[in-house]
Amino acid sequence: MTKMPDFPVVTLEQLRIGLYVHLDLKWFEHPFAFNNFRIKSEDQIETIRGLGLKTIRYDPSRSEAAPPSGQPQPAAPAVTVARAELSQALAAKRALVERIRVQREAAARVEHAFVDTAKTVRSIEKNILAKPEETVHEATRLVEQIAESILSAPELAIHIMGDKLGGEELYFHSLNVTMLSLMMARDIKLPPDIVGTLGMGALFHDVGRSEIPSKILLKKDPLTQAERSFYEMHCEYGVEIGRRLKFAPAALAIIREHHEAYDGSGYPAKLKGEAIGLLSRIVAIANHYDELCNPINIADALTPHEALSLMFARLRSKFDPKLLQVFIRCLGVYPPGTIVQLSNGVIGMVATINTGQPMKPMLVVYDADIPKDEAILVDMAHETDANIVKAIRPGQVPREIYNYLSPRQQVSYYFDADSPGLAAAAK
Repeated sequence: MTKMPDFPVVTLEQLRIGLYVHLDLKWFEHPFAFNNFRIKSEDQIETIRGLGLKTIRYDPSRSEAAPPSGQPQPAAPAVTVARAELSQALAAKRALVERIRVQREAAARVEHAFVDTAKTVRSIEKNILAKPEETVHEATRLVEQIAESILSAPELAIHIMGDKLGGEELYFHSLNVTMLSLMMARDIKLPPDIVGTLGMGALFHDVGRSEIPSKILLKKDPLTQAERSFYEMHCEYGVEIGRRLKFAPAALAIIREHHEAYDGSGYPAKLKGEAIGLLSRIVAIANHYDELCNPINIADALTPHEALSLMFARLRSKFDPKLLQVFIRCLGVYPPGTIVQLSNGVIGMVATINTGQPMKPMLVVYDADIPKDEAILVDMAHETDANIVKAIRPGQVPREIYNYLSPRQQVSYYFDADSPGLAAAAK
C-alpha cells in the first residue's frame, strides 16, 4: 500500500469550492473519476459529505481557496440529502465500471483481430514468390478490407496492443506502416482507388529485404559502409519483385521511394521535395516513425511520444511538412503507448486515441488498490477534473507503476472502425 501524503485535514463543514481534496477511499467506494481532485461545485461538496468520512485531507498547494477557520456548525440535513444523491452517484459509478468492462472486452477483440491480420501478412510474405497470383489477390483483398473499414467509419480508435500477440512480431512493421499510411490517407481525403494503391505499396514497401542477408537485416551494431550500401539495394530489389508481381506503377514508386527524404538526403535516388511521389511521402513518414519505435536493437527504441517529438523537432526537414502535421494531428501529441502524468498527479498510459479528438485519449490509470487486470480506464474526453500535463519516460516511472501499466517493448497500432466500447465512447 502506498503511504498517504501528510496533508492537512478539514472537517466536512469546512469543505469549499476550490479546495483540492484527497479521498481516502477505494475507487469503487465513491462516485468520482479520481481519488483526488479540485472541488468545483456545491453538488460535489454535498456528495463528499455523504461518503461517511469525518475529515478530508486537502492539498494547500493545489487549492484555489482556503478552508474557513473556527468551528463551523454541523449541517446534518445537507448530509441526509447528499446520501440520497450519493446512491445515484454510486449507481453512475457502477455504470462506469460496466463501461470499462465493455471497453476491455472491445480491446481484447481488437487484439485478436490484429493478430489475425498479422497472420495473414505472414502468409502473404511467405508465399509471395511461391504463389504470386494467389498471394497478390489475398493481399489486395486484405488492403481493400482495411481501407474500406478505415474510410467508412465516422470515427477511428487507435489501440496500443497488449503483450500476448501470438509471436507474429516479424510481420508487425509492414502492417503498422500500412495502417498508419491509410490513417493519413483518410485525413487528407485521398480517393478510395488511390488509397488501395497506397495500401499495397505500404504493405510491400520492404518486399526487397527478402534479397538482403539476415546477418545484415538483424545486425544490432551499426552497419559498415559496404553493408549499408547493400542494404539500400532493397528498394531496387523490391521494385524488381513488384514488377514480376505486376504491381501498379504507383505502388512500385512507393517501394522505390519510401526511403527518399524531402530535403534530398535519402536514397536510392536522392530525390527532393515533390519530386518524391505523394504516396511515397506518406509511407516515408509512417515507415520512419515505426522504425524509431521498433528498431532492430530494442534498447534503442524511442517511446511513441519521443519518436514524434524527434521527427518534428530535429528531423522535420526530411519529411513533407504538411504531411508531417497530418501525421501528428492524427496520432496526437501523446500517441498510444505513451506514459503520461495528469494535473492531479495520477500516472497512466495512453491505451486508445480517437482520431477525432487526439488530445483526449483513453488512459489506463495506475491505482495501487486495484488489481492490474481490473485497471481503471479513463476517457479524457469525458473528464473535466484533470488533464494531461506531460509525457514521462519509462525510466522515470517507479518500477511498480511501470510494471502495472506495462508499456510494450514492441509498439503496434490497430485501427478499430466499429467498436461500441471504444470508438463510440469518445463521441
